[in-house]
Amino acid sequence: MPLVGIAKLAAESPVLDAKSRVEYRELDSRRWITRCESQRRLPFTWTINPYRGCEFACRYCFARYTHEFMELSPGDDFETQIFAKKWSASAFATELRRIPSGDGIAIGTATDPYQPAERRYGLTQKMLEIAAGDYGHRISLITKSDLVARDAELIAQVNRRNRMEVSVTITTMDRDLARLLEPKAPRPDLRMAAVRSLVEAGVTVGVTASPLLPGLNDSPESIDAIARLSRAAGATGFHAGAVFLKPASAGVFFEFLERVYPELVPRYRHLFADGAFLRGEYPEMLKRRVAEIRARHGFASATPSWTPYSPQLPLFAA
Repeated sequence: MPLVGIAKLAAESPVLDAKSRVEYRELDSRRWITRCESQRRLPFTWTINPYRGCEFACRYCFARYTHEFMELSPGDDFETQIFAKKWSASAFATELRRIPSGDGIAIGTATDPYQPAERRYGLTQKMLEIAAGDYGHRISLITKSDLVARDAELIAQVNRRNRMEVSVTITTMDRDLARLLEPKAPRPDLRMAAVRSLVEAGVTVGVTASPLLPGLNDSPESIDAIARLSRAAGATGFHAGAVFLKPASAGVFFEFLERVYPELVPRYRHLFADGAFLRGEYPEMLKRRVAEIRARHGFASATPSWTPYSPQLPLFAA
């Protein structure tokens, strides 16, 4: 069957660069800023994802299924076939100007906008440079990379004419566990240092400890350690929620569990027997636990008020 749509574009994309196992490709795109058609009430209307695929290789990553749209695997291909959208400053600026003043724009709702590809292609930085010259937007950005600190002053500049918040994802302060769960992501201490750098530049920063994984990073002690250090670094918001595992993600995650934590496999099989989303007492218990920890450390809110782990959030448009 001949490839069509985004799969055809992906197959025809030229290789921009390569390193060891990873190939970077340039991908044509109809638009940079995509309307979010979620049925839920979310504090943003528009999403931006400059890269497809992610080198961080997080075992639980919910966005893996998006590579299937391009006839690529949600496993190795998602981690090694990275697509950078073909940059056009004029096209992005035109799209941004058309966004109604006050509409929320979320950057990084799927793959990380500061993954290693950003060091090579700088798409996130280029977008922020244009946003800094515009005004009236509400912009949120989420990342688990300390590279965001590179743009601390630029983000502060964006915030002078817009309202911009950054959320840094830190799922555990245990470096060994982080290396297992998020093999290619920056160390937790580096991410926490980035929180401090952003705050010192005048940026509003929240920390998200999502996803919480049963038996791995969901203990009160683990969550509390992240919240305590986040508050000390100057973060003003803290959020954490339970993992969900859609089929593409579940295949990768369960292979990881069977190899590294076989004793947890029966528990996860039971928890996810009825679908991708945890229901019942466990997620309710996590909500109470996180709320107590948030209050203990004096966080006024769960900033950012949106979370990328939303089952109804459309991640991409071609």
